[in-house]
Amino acid sequence: MRFRALASCTFAAPALRGTLTFVLALVVGVSVVAQQPANQKTHPVERLRVEVIRSYPHDRGAFTQGLLLDNGKLFESTGLVGQSSLREVELATGRVVRRVSVPAPLFAEGLALVGDTVVQLTWQHGRALLYNKDTFTRTGEFSYKGEGWGLCTMGDQFVMSDGSANLTFRRAKDFSVIRTLAVTLDGQRFDQLNELECVGSDVYANVWMKDIIVRIDTKSGRVTQHIDAPNLLSPIERQGVDVMNGIAYDPSDRTFLITGKLWPRLFRVRFVK
Repeated sequence: MRFRALASCTFAAPALRGTLTFVLALVVGVSVVAQQPANQKTHPVERLRVEVIRSYPHDRGAFTQGLLLDNGKLFESTGLVGQSSLREVELATGRVVRRVSVPAPLFAEGLALVGDTVVQLTWQHGRALLYNKDTFTRTGEFSYKGEGWGLCTMGDQFVMSDGSANLTFRRAKDFSVIRTLAVTLDGQRFDQLNELECVGSDVYANVWMKDIIVRIDTKSGRVTQHIDAPNLLSPIERQGVDVMNGIAYDPSDRTFLITGKLWPRLFRVRFVK
């Protein structure tokens, strides 16, 4: 019916043709506006950059997979088979205060804390290793399907990434799945989500292979902030390093600690316009 009606307009009088053309354009315009996602119109993505407040030494041999700050103490998960570890690190100096190795063939990944238990993901083995925070003694493990990348704690839940555009919410008591959230940027699925940090009801995520961090609304899955973090290292410092990865929030001054795999520096930053 629509195509036939449009065809008949060809033979209408010029004045009628003009009227129909105006009405048609108005209808099409309204339709296009109606099809645009409402959140894109009212909630544009905020574009920010990092402002470096201070930098600290960081172990260049640490293939950083996860960072965690707890009452001023910095914990770090490092990866690679045969080199993976859980560490407590002195922030000011980069000195490793405590370290426990993760045995091969496990490849350690993201890190989170619930109560006095540190939870460390593994990449492709479906095992989340549990440690006592104060002693680094292994206390058990959780199992899961798929890959483990990033992990953070939000109340009595964990939020987990697997490199896709999905975040998985899990119960802290047994790691069972509560829900899965698809992450979008400007209406498109946004993948390669890596290391995570939960802050309030938002999740901040490193994006694998890119010097950017995104903030994700955990109700809608929408990326609400896109934070550029280029050129944190000097050209000399960048030699031999891997991608940016590792993010921890410091509530004492509302700053973030960020670093990367094999990076010689760790940075305290703010996200600014």
